[in-house]
Amino acid sequence: MKSGPPQPGEFPYTRGIHAEMYRSRLWTMRQYAGFGTAQEANQRYRYLLSQGTTGLSVAFDLPTQMGYDPDHTMAAGEVGRVGVSISSLADMEVLFNGIELDKVSTSMTINSTAAILLSLYVQVARRQGADPKKLSGTIQNDILKEYIARGTYIYPPRHAMRIITDTFAWAGSEVPEWNTISISGYHIREAGSTAVQEVAFTLANGIAYIQAAIDAGLPVDTFAPRLSFFFNAHNDFFEEIAKFRAARRLYAHLMRDRFGAVNPKSQQLRFHTQTSGATLTAQQPDNNVVRVALQALAAVLGGTQSLHTNSRDEALSLPTADSALLALRTQQVIAYESGVSRQPDPLGGSEYVERLTDEIEAGVRTYLERIDALGGAIAAIEQGYIQREIQNAAYDDQRGVEAGSKVIVGVNKFAQQQSASIPIFKLDPTLEQQQIERLREVRASRSASEVSMRLDALEQAARGTDNLLPHILAATEVYATVGEISDRLRRVFGEYTETLV
Repeated sequence: MKSGPPQPGEFPYTRGIHAEMYRSRLWTMRQYAGFGTAQEANQRYRYLLSQGTTGLSVAFDLPTQMGYDPDHTMAAGEVGRVGVSISSLADMEVLFNGIELDKVSTSMTINSTAAILLSLYVQVARRQGADPKKLSGTIQNDILKEYIARGTYIYPPRHAMRIITDTFAWAGSEVPEWNTISISGYHIREAGSTAVQEVAFTLANGIAYIQAAIDAGLPVDTFAPRLSFFFNAHNDFFEEIAKFRAARRLYAHLMRDRFGAVNPKSQQLRFHTQTSGATLTAQQPDNNVVRVALQALAAVLGGTQSLHTNSRDEALSLPTADSALLALRTQQVIAYESGVSRQPDPLGGSEYVERLTDEIEAGVRTYLERIDALGGAIAAIEQGYIQREIQNAAYDDQRGVEAGSKVIVGVNKFAQQQSASIPIFKLDPTLEQQQIERLREVRASRSASEVSMRLDALEQAARGTDNLLPHILAATEVYATVGEISDRLRRVFGEYTETLV
């Protein structure tokens, strides 16, 4: 009979979800990118793929994230700024031109309009002749953290949850290899949370999604294997490694003991990691290369399944192509030159790492008990509890920076009068008008009556109980826009306005 502590690949997966970890397969190297028009972003994706990126990660602009077309008054000045502008299937076809979707894994950082963007992706795959059942990737689709930390929500929480559970149900049969949610602690940490809060609030949101799916009639083992998570890699090297290990252990017990999941894949916390944008500085930007390397190494030693490394210039602008390449090379050096892939969980058994893992787990459990007592994550969000906890942590952190007890090299210690300048990426100022003109061409060339009919069917489904995804998919097929689809759902669900408590 086997004795001793659990090994990598064994419940509760503290030491990793696979027995061999990176000895058998390296993590997926995703580089988050997207800007301007679909054509510009496509060129960056093809460049990154040619340089060894093994997975795409799409950034969308704010209008796309919030369900506005480029010609909407709310979109003015934001088209293509922080990501690529996508208004219809026409843009999505250009975005993935020359990229075979059944041969690449794609992550899309999209939440309120995630069901629409997934539908557009499936439509492009069909036009390429690909089988949607073989598509691999992830939509973030994590609306609860938008109310907590980020703000790109559209509908009230309980209506938004319906869209998410409809996506779970539809994707389970139509795109079974697709991860239908990436429950995100990244933005919670970027907003100023501690490591313990990042894990606690992320898992609390995960509990809410899982319970909502179960309440909608989905057996846990039918959807849980396709759940994934998204965490931040911050500067405290050992704390970050311990954080990932504690999150895996907590999740395994939650899934088995609270939700009764019996499939091992339902118990395994799979996660993507991105290095911390909030830690990057405009002062002495070359220092960011070092920060990113340490954060990336912590993620790898913590057992991540995929990784994005930020670029040195992201405190100043969108990354240049050279900066994005250096960020990718950082991952490749870790993978192929450092030797860390030779042993699963190399730091397992370290007295310090094991103690930190236990301490983080205990802190997370305390938070989860408090959130349960408030009625769960949605109730805690509506009461402002989670938001206040993050705000207080961010305030304490900033006080430490200003007092000098928390050192940021090049900012409050070892500062210089003037940092050396580096090349800055600049967007074409005419791209917004270009995108508006393209949208007008699409509207002029499509069948207005067919679009109207399919949008009417979507609105009717929203007023009832039918799954929304087939109706969204049908609308995207005839070039209904992201804004038009979102507006029909706004008519039924309304828009959420945050109430400060």
